[in-house]
Formats: sequence, structure tokens, C-alpha cells
Amino acid sequence: MALCGAYLQGGLVKAFDFPGAVAEMKHFGLRPAELAAIDTILLELGASALILSGKYRWLGAFALAAFTLAATFLANRFWEIPGAERGMVMNAFFEHLGLCGGLVLVALNDLYQRTMPQAPSH
Repeated sequence: MALCGAYLQGGLVKAFDFPGAVAEMKHFGLRPAELAAIDTILLELGASALILSGKYRWLGAFALAAFTLAATFLANRFWEIPGAERGMVMNAFFEHLGLCGGLVLVALNDLYQRTMPQAPSH
């Protein structure tokens, strides 16, 4: 649940403030912004649901990892930021990379568990 918290919160905030979500997509240069906002909401909520339900957990985790990696390079380009703000953005960049790593571990663990032979029940 902790790994999905930011995505659940983000997806719900975007869904309940759709004009704000569209403005955020425009801010990052994503066009058409409305479609990008809808896709982001569906991905954040849908992939989180897959992870939490255990159905296709690996797929949800890989999807959120890829999304987070792309968003991190789009939104946290600390190397372009001068001054004091650079440190905060750099910190966010590396925190998001860590989140990607955690999601990849969830995906790989789920795939591993699915391929392990089941012990016979007694």
C-alpha cells in the first residue's frame, strides 16, 4: 500500500481536479493535455489496483516504474536548475529513482513467485 500511496493520491487528485490535471500536463509540454491527463489518471489508479489486488501485480508494478522513470526525467531535470532549488529537485529525482527500484523489485518478485513450483498440499 505504501508504494502505491502517491499514485492513488495523485490519480484521485487529478480525477477530482481535472482542469488542474490538464494544466499540469500543459506545463510539462504534453499534448493533447486532456488525453495525457486521462491516461495518467487511468495508469496511476489502474496500475495501483493491479498491485494491490495481486492480479497482474508484475504488470502494474512495471507500468508504474516506467511511468515514474519517464515522469522523473520530464519533471525533475535538476541539471538544468540553477541555485538553491537545484538541491530539492535533485533530491526528488533520486527519490523517484528509488521508487522505481522498489516497483521493479515488486514486479520481479511477483514473476518469481508465479514461476516457482507449488509445494504439494497435505
